[in-house]
Amino acid sequence: MSARGRCARVLPSELNKVCPERGDEPATHPSKMSDFEVVPNLQQSSSSVSRSRRKAHFPENLISWIPENIRKKECTYFVESSQTSDSGRIVCECGYLREQHLDDAAKPPIFLGKEWDPSRHIQEMPTDAFGDIRFTGLGQKTGKYVRVSSDTPPRVIYHLMTQHWGLDPPNLLISVTGGAKNFVMKPRLKNIFRQGLVKVAQTTGAWIITGGSHAGVMKQVGEAVRDFMLSCSHKEGDIVTIGIATWGTVYNRESLVCPMGGFPAEYMLDEENQGSLSCLDSNHSHFILVDDGTHGRYGVEIPLRTRLEKFISEQTKVKGGVAIKIPIVCVVLEGGPGTLDTIYNAITHGTPCVIVEGSGRVADVIAQVANLPVAKITIALIQSKLSVLFQDTYELFTESKLVEWTKKIQDIVRSRQLLTIFREGKYGQQDVDVAILQALFKASRNQDHFGRENWDHQLKLAVAWNRVDIARSEIFTDDHDWKPSDLHPVMAAALISNKPDFVKLFLEQGVRLKDFVTWDTLVYLYDNLAPSCLFHSKLQKVLLEEREHTAGSKVPRLQMHHVSQVLRELLGCSTQPLYPKPKQAERPRLSIPVPHIKLNVQGSSLRSLYKRSPGRVTFTMDPVRDLLIWAVVQNRRELAEIIWAQSQDCMAAALACSKILKELAKEEEDTDTTDDMLALAEEYEHKAIGVFTECYRKDEERAQKLLTRVSEAWGKTTCLQLALEAKNMNFVSHGGVQAFLTKVWWGKLSVDNGLWRVIPCMLFFPLLYTKLITFRYSDSWDTLALFSPCLVLSSLELSESRMCSPRHPKRFGQHGVTLCCPTGVNFNIDQCSPNGTDPYKPKCPETNGDSNTPIFPEWLTVILLCLYLLFTNILLLNLLIAMFNYTFQQVQEHTDQIWKFQRHDLIQEYHGRPPAPPPLILLSHLQLLLRRGLLRQPEKLEKNEEAALLSWEMYLKESYLQHQQCQEKQNTEQMIRDIAQRVDVLAELLDLDRVKRTGVVEQRLGSLEDQVRQKMCRPWVSTARSSPAAPGWAALTPLCQELALEGRPEERQPPCHVLARNLLYPGSHILRFPVPDEKVPWEVDFPLYDPPAYSAEHKDMAVQDPFSLSLESLLKINYNTMDGLIDRQSFHGLYTVQDGLPLNPMGRTGLRGRGRLHCFGPNHALHPVVTRGRGVTPETWKSLKKMLEVLVAQYPLSDVWALPGFSRFISRSCWVSKCTLMATVSTQALSVFRGSSRYPLCTCAWGWHLNVCATHTHVTPVPLQFLQGCDPELCIRWQVLDKRIPLHANHKELLHKVSTLLGAYY
Repeated sequence: MSARGRCARVLPSELNKVCPERGDEPATHPSKMSDFEVVPNLQQSSSSVSRSRRKAHFPENLISWIPENIRKKECTYFVESSQTSDSGRIVCECGYLREQHLDDAAKPPIFLGKEWDPSRHIQEMPTDAFGDIRFTGLGQKTGKYVRVSSDTPPRVIYHLMTQHWGLDPPNLLISVTGGAKNFVMKPRLKNIFRQGLVKVAQTTGAWIITGGSHAGVMKQVGEAVRDFMLSCSHKEGDIVTIGIATWGTVYNRESLVCPMGGFPAEYMLDEENQGSLSCLDSNHSHFILVDDGTHGRYGVEIPLRTRLEKFISEQTKVKGGVAIKIPIVCVVLEGGPGTLDTIYNAITHGTPCVIVEGSGRVADVIAQVANLPVAKITIALIQSKLSVLFQDTYELFTESKLVEWTKKIQDIVRSRQLLTIFREGKYGQQDVDVAILQALFKASRNQDHFGRENWDHQLKLAVAWNRVDIARSEIFTDDHDWKPSDLHPVMAAALISNKPDFVKLFLEQGVRLKDFVTWDTLVYLYDNLAPSCLFHSKLQKVLLEEREHTAGSKVPRLQMHHVSQVLRELLGCSTQPLYPKPKQAERPRLSIPVPHIKLNVQGSSLRSLYKRSPGRVTFTMDPVRDLLIWAVVQNRRELAEIIWAQSQDCMAAALACSKILKELAKEEEDTDTTDDMLALAEEYEHKAIGVFTECYRKDEERAQKLLTRVSEAWGKTTCLQLALEAKNMNFVSHGGVQAFLTKVWWGKLSVDNGLWRVIPCMLFFPLLYTKLITFRYSDSWDTLALFSPCLVLSSLELSESRMCSPRHPKRFGQHGVTLCCPTGVNFNIDQCSPNGTDPYKPKCPETNGDSNTPIFPEWLTVILLCLYLLFTNILLLNLLIAMFNYTFQQVQEHTDQIWKFQRHDLIQEYHGRPPAPPPLILLSHLQLLLRRGLLRQPEKLEKNEEAALLSWEMYLKESYLQHQQCQEKQNTEQMIRDIAQRVDVLAELLDLDRVKRTGVVEQRLGSLEDQVRQKMCRPWVSTARSSPAAPGWAALTPLCQELALEGRPEERQPPCHVLARNLLYPGSHILRFPVPDEKVPWEVDFPLYDPPAYSAEHKDMAVQDPFSLSLESLLKINYNTMDGLIDRQSFHGLYTVQDGLPLNPMGRTGLRGRGRLHCFGPNHALHPVVTRGRGVTPETWKSLKKMLEVLVAQYPLSDVWALPGFSRFISRSCWVSKCTLMATVSTQALSVFRGSSRYPLCTCAWGWHLNVCATHTHVTPVPLQFLQGCDPELCIRWQVLDKRIPLHANHKELLHKVSTLLGAYY
């Protein structure tokens, strides 16, 4: 039994009480990986229900799933190594001891051979280390871990993290790399880095990927996450920090091994005894431990980490209705040679990098030369930088290593759009999070998106990250004019994902809710309610009830009348349906398809995804009301507040929101959510009171009209009715509402009449005609209106007499509390139940077994029972008194509000009751008949008057909001917060000023050092400037040589190729020899130059040169002339041939042979530049702004677009057909360029020789299929000619020439 296969301890979990030995482990067979070919993109859900559902697979299903799909690697053949372990013991070539191998490893079969070969002697088998990891002694921190093979497909790991570990797909992937050993950073820079990294991860929902060990940059990231978790609240959520480490370098990894999974596995962090190994960092949340079957070898995880990051960055994340490809950014601190390779690979694959200057070593080398022209980044300069920043290891840098570093740094700096340097104190980059997001925006401007698509893509990223500050500073600038209709899709996404800051920003940018909110938009918004929302469950209940009534098999699709049904339950039956159910013939169709909000960034632009047909759009009656209801039913406070500020009928809206929230709070099960709803309902009640107060101060009559105005938008109800339905006592007890109720109570009488005037008129009604009392308005019913109080008094007497008649006797004390005292206790055994089972008899007391007499005397029992009942009655009486006291205090505190609220019911009751008793009641009914039937008095306001009234209310609402803002600013607590914020900003500015002054001093000192060096080198430099071949030139230091060359007049250097010197040759695994820019010309001596040779074989090509580079086969080739069917003549004239191979006139490329080209020397190809006018005819071409569209293609092995081209070495029939089609397009082709190209396929034995011709057409459509005749994988499209389109650099130069020749815009 091996030590690695045993479980170090017995785990407490019931799932792993016993970790079976390896020999007893049941055989498991891996499932087919085809089941995981497609890993679905998971949509992030904020609800706890969906999150718990996704975690349901853990850990029971995980115990069976992981061993079936994830493997580890074991050495199956022990070969003694020449090296020994740290303790001096014999180890295998894999690094493990003999006892750490399988039992059969010491008995190698004959076919395995004597030499150790990883491809044969390391085998995969089911993993035995996974589950939960608990760090002992560190506050019981717990994470998740898994041991995986280095050949594990990335899709399986991503499936494990999202499906089984329950991680939401990230909105951003941050790969942090740098020094693996502990290094020293400035305290201020350390704090800035930690705060910025955590902020960008927390606000954007990012994953942070590091090496996972407790050292170097990984330790810095872990401490940043730890500080955040200690200071943040639970609601802010956790930060996903994934450590990808090498299994063979993890110290104390034996405690993680358990075939059935560790739930949890105890891990101890021991830095003192780790030796050359590394401990895992306890502040990471997840660990992926990459195993290649070896021990103690670092860097094993790098290939798998690269593939996993690339796979994640290719996934599409759908959140809030916006679909984006998950962006990735690389953050670099310090670092050595491995870090330089990581940066170079990231830049090569188009990943933006953020270099933190001041962190040390590689990061500082790149940061110090990033602003220099590439031509000035020489070997001598890099050598001088390394001698300063790599003082301890500078002796290890050989001359070839210096050349390689210079070449890589030149390529990194050349891609400036992907490189961002974070400098402490730089304007606009005070935080690392801003630098990271700016780097992503800068990179997106130069990749797959350009023009309007580029701006839309950046805006979607900002919305997905919820960074409105970045949107204001980087997107909504003067560089681009946004149309309100372009913002509609992201507006819907911001609403669904609850991002009120973006909603406010879009409203500021001109989005009109009247144009945005349609019937279709509302349906889509309600379809995307959170599953945890109570309103969502009520809607589902309505849909299920409708399915039962219709006897259908499927749940009907959600429509707005379903929403109206739920809203009417919440608002009360006194309101009319807000969204009436349409008739079958008038059912509004969805004018916008449901996926119009889900924006696919790979497809067409956002505008085309949100197009509306003018004849099909169905707008709503009140869009602000609709959005307000949608926000309120989800209890979204900030979003609802922004929308309410846009409403016109604001007072009715606030009262309706209060009613909805109170009704929802009654059914909500979560107490916290209930409290939030009630608090929000009270807040909206205060808003209604505030607006009504402003109105009542300005005009009492118009304010009271607002109370009784019938609101069409809110179900044909009034503000007063909504307040009564919601039981808003504070609103009803307002002085303005009470004054209105007083007017209703007085009827048509003026409130100013004294009581001494009214009473005589009640007793002797002919006094009415003496104008003793006044009326608010006069009509023929004044007399009866005044005489009605007398009739009311008589009717009250009759009704009271009926209530007190013998038919309705008063019964008191039926439900009172009866206090009883025992009059006697019966101890007769025959009249009680021995076991207490008889419900009609009491239980017998304990008796003696012989005489059946009670053990206790009867007199003692009676006394105890009386005392018990006495104290019980006293306690109950005190409790009753306390309850009455509490109720009295509550009523006493709100007695005024309660009385005023119930005063409405009293007035309504007597106002609606007929004033005369029978038979005089007939007169009252006659009055009602005349008023409502014959006179038909209008109850609604005129449209003009109502519009003016609502405008007046909206104006005073703005005044109320401004008053509220002023009060908030004058609040003591707010003032203290503002002062504290200003002090922090002032301290930050002072600190930045100190940093800047320190930088100026360092810059001056550096300038002084350069002057001193120049003075010391001046005697030798003066001689060397006159002749670089002078004898003293070689004795000069590299700095003096550089100074000497800088003093000479600048010579125009011939253009050198860049793409043809990329280290990785396209379509192969061949690495070129690194060639810096200064060593490209053949005239420059380069003794170290030793490029590899590579020539690919093309079986499908008609003509190709021999594969071998033997001198005999090369001498058969005739250069600078026609060699049979191959034209080896150059447009540049004669070229040099050395050792049977032609020399590329553009200089060295780092590769011998012909590569993937067809022949040595020039390979002739034709590049047609096919253009057409955009949206114009030949007649209007000269009068309008000339916009061109060019035909571009994307080849299978390329990531960018290029001009379509084809070689003469394809089949003869295809060449002739394409040339014939090109001739038919236009008979007047302009020659743009003839010469050598700078394609990546070029080698030192030359490359493509281009003949570029431009053709322009107005009406003749160019068929796109003619270029795909010989290459079906070719992607072709028309593209607007713009300098920002992602093309090869030399192709942009060609297009610029074409636009100049045609006089078109570029």
